[in-house]
Amino acid sequence: MKKIFAFAFMTVASLPCLMAQDYMNVFHTYKGVNWKTPVTTQTMSHLDFSDEWETLNIYMSRQDGAVTSVPLSVADIDSVCWADKMTDDVKGHNNYKVFTMHIFTEGMVGIYDKDNWANCVISIDGKGEYSDYCGTARVKGRGNSSWEWYEKKPYKFKLDTKSKILGLSKAKDWNLLANYRDVTDLMNTFAFEVARVMEMPNTNHTRYVEVFLDGEYVGVYQLTEKIEVEKNRVNIDENEGVMLSFDQDDGPSLSPDATNNFWSSVYNLPLCVKYPKDPTKECVDSIRKEFAKLESAIKSLDYEKVKSMLDVNSFIGLLQMHEYLYNVEIDAPRSIYMYKDKDGKFVFGPVWDWDAGYDFDWSNMYAGHTFFSDHTELIYGTNPVRQNGQYKISKFFIDLFNVRDFVEDYKSRWSELSDSIFTKPWTETMLYVKELSKGAYGREIERWPITETESYWWENGETKVFDVDEEIENMKEWLEDRKNYLDEIIASYPVPKGNGIRDTVMVGSFDVNVTCSFSKGYSQSGKINISRAKLKEYMGEYDEENLTLVPVNSNGMEGENTAADEYGAWYDENGDTAPWGRGHVYIESNDLFSWSYGCHPANCAKGDSHVVRMRYVNDDGDVVRVADVYVRFAVQ
Repeated sequence: MKKIFAFAFMTVASLPCLMAQDYMNVFHTYKGVNWKTPVTTQTMSHLDFSDEWETLNIYMSRQDGAVTSVPLSVADIDSVCWADKMTDDVKGHNNYKVFTMHIFTEGMVGIYDKDNWANCVISIDGKGEYSDYCGTARVKGRGNSSWEWYEKKPYKFKLDTKSKILGLSKAKDWNLLANYRDVTDLMNTFAFEVARVMEMPNTNHTRYVEVFLDGEYVGVYQLTEKIEVEKNRVNIDENEGVMLSFDQDDGPSLSPDATNNFWSSVYNLPLCVKYPKDPTKECVDSIRKEFAKLESAIKSLDYEKVKSMLDVNSFIGLLQMHEYLYNVEIDAPRSIYMYKDKDGKFVFGPVWDWDAGYDFDWSNMYAGHTFFSDHTELIYGTNPVRQNGQYKISKFFIDLFNVRDFVEDYKSRWSELSDSIFTKPWTETMLYVKELSKGAYGREIERWPITETESYWWENGETKVFDVDEEIENMKEWLEDRKNYLDEIIASYPVPKGNGIRDTVMVGSFDVNVTCSFSKGYSQSGKINISRAKLKEYMGEYDEENLTLVPVNSNGMEGENTAADEYGAWYDENGDTAPWGRGHVYIESNDLFSWSYGCHPANCAKGDSHVVRMRYVNDDGDVVRVADVYVRFAVQ
């Protein structure tokens, strides 16, 4: 307090030397560490004390001319001094360091909303590595599950003035990732480093910051760029460039009232137009038609045409990253970005959102923090064409595995990167760990003591707090083992004998009549049973390992498996495959010859009739033999 009073009553004669300096640096102590808060102010007239001398208020002007204040508790202040702003070219540039960030919301109201912005001041201590920063901004919450499920909240902020932060390119929009699910705080960072090795475009950067919100320590955050169309981000033509996201949350399924999303024409994917912002219906329809051309090229297995429309390296990189890091959200899909410049190809990237990978235990998804259980689980399986892994993802991502040249390109790319896909990103990641281990990890754990659940650890009747060092070691072992395992798996992917669509021969068909009880909905008692002997009669001698079962749309084209099991689909009123929310009847099974069925009690009605189709496919590499099963539903 004595320092503050002495400072407050400095004479006017002592001020001229301060007038030309850029920052007022306020120092305080937390957990035995001295922390600096740089605030932009140049004269004593920009600050005062509360009537009770409990708060030092530093005033700043917003871009709109309004004035906001940074209120600092006098009791918490150790000292105050002025300093000149130093340019980054005289700094150290150790980007692995853990920096300090203060967010002061106007009126000290906090951040409790992800729909409405709160005015704030952002202050960042560059720790002698990069220039300090202080400026007015707006802040709000961000994220979906990370915002809804977890105590530690993620944020986004928009600076009033486009600025460089901690050496990163000038921009207004930034994200603060809480990484609360991830005890190591490394999963997104490692993924970004993998993306750099794989030469994925516009990959994000990492800066770790310890954040104080309205004076309260809220933990370690990962500061990174917002994915957006902007000169220093995704730099595409502002008039004719397009950016899309493959995302259930932003797509028509979970955001049906939005006007910037659509179901894709061929593969029924949920897509959202991220740029242009606020697109017209005509614009959305035009983008849908353009994307359908790429879908059709993939569906027809015309690899040369696909390569003329799609940056295949970014596509392969996306698929390999999801399999390596076991990010199963490609199944939904979620958080997959794609852009297209004027007269350019479609390109996948930037990659985003990786803390749901690494074999996360989804059985405890609302509160769990358990990863790294099994390095042998696969998304695409040992044969992507058959999708004999853990998930059934859209065939948009899979159909090109029917093409010899694509499979060879895929294998070649993995082989080329195999020696560095773990080692180089891990080396970079451990440089962050070295800095985080100097105190930030300890303060983070004390602020957010994450414990294992009863189903995993139970010691003396109390849950066990996660050990960060153990989790980092588990992560390392899992990544090494998984890389080595995928070396074998990808090398053994079956290589088709040819390129493009092979001759398809319809060898026969089945007709099945089903009475479906409306009142039983999902709990029908019957089964649809198909004769194995009859199918063999149609197909001739065949290897059942090559046999699969796919849903078929009313136009005769293969559809998407939208059911829960390995085979089947939900079908709409027209007999086309559809998501559950738009489905009327369904077929699902993990058995090729015995299927469950049912109806959606909210969409179907007594007296309805539906004809749907499933198709047996036997592909021996030369000829594709198919047999269709027509199922006629009578809903009673």
